[in-house]
Amino acid sequence: MIRHLSVLILGAVLATPAVATDFNVFAAASLSDALGEAAQVYEGATGDRAVLVFAGSSALARQIQAGAPADLFISASTDWMETLAGEDLIDGATRVDLLGNSLVLVAHGAAAPVEGTPDIAALLGEGRLAMALVDAVPAGVYGKAALGFLGQWAAVEPQVAQADNVRAALALVATGEAPYGIVYATDAAAEEGASVVYTFPAESHAPILYPAAVTAAAAEAPTAAAFLDWLQSDEAQAIFARHGFTTP
Repeated sequence: MIRHLSVLILGAVLATPAVATDFNVFAAASLSDALGEAAQVYEGATGDRAVLVFAGSSALARQIQAGAPADLFISASTDWMETLAGEDLIDGATRVDLLGNSLVLVAHGAAAPVEGTPDIAALLGEGRLAMALVDAVPAGVYGKAALGFLGQWAAVEPQVAQADNVRAALALVATGEAPYGIVYATDAAAEEGASVVYTFPAESHAPILYPAAVTAAAAEAPTAAAFLDWLQSDEAQAIFARHGFTTP
């Protein structure tokens, strides 16, 4: 009887489901829609919940430097990932280039594509050009580089309206506060209030990559690493592709 009871107890223990884990993911604002969808799929399959914190990569990196409890960092900038790596704040063994993107010029409302290379200063007239912070946020850095490549930065710089992140810049265009803006193609695809009028040449800026890594101080490192592994799977990559991201 005792032996039979012990078998029943052991069976109950083995049948007990694993405890679901919450873990913190600090991710570039441009990933909001795609990563949000991916995280829901992952939670449904595993029970583990990614608590998503979206902002500009520079702001997130600084929060991690200040000790914020991030388990996984997904940046829109290799520079900021390198900064954290240089300070031993990420687990380098987990680092991967997760996604790619492209840079576009968007206009408020429905607008036809521009023929050839646009004269952006002429398009703006007295209006403003919405961009993420041009010296800190990756989308703004890429945009400034692209305008420099086209020889147009000096002409448009006085009319640039800088926003904290790329989604905020897109919102300025969508609401009509700025007639034009420079954002990622994936952001433009998610906004009905703006339309793509020009895609900047790939050679006009550094490759747009999204490096990801588990942080060195992660409280839930194994769970975060498992999620990062899944984000590289065909299932997750199909979600990102549907939102316009590319595979590096």
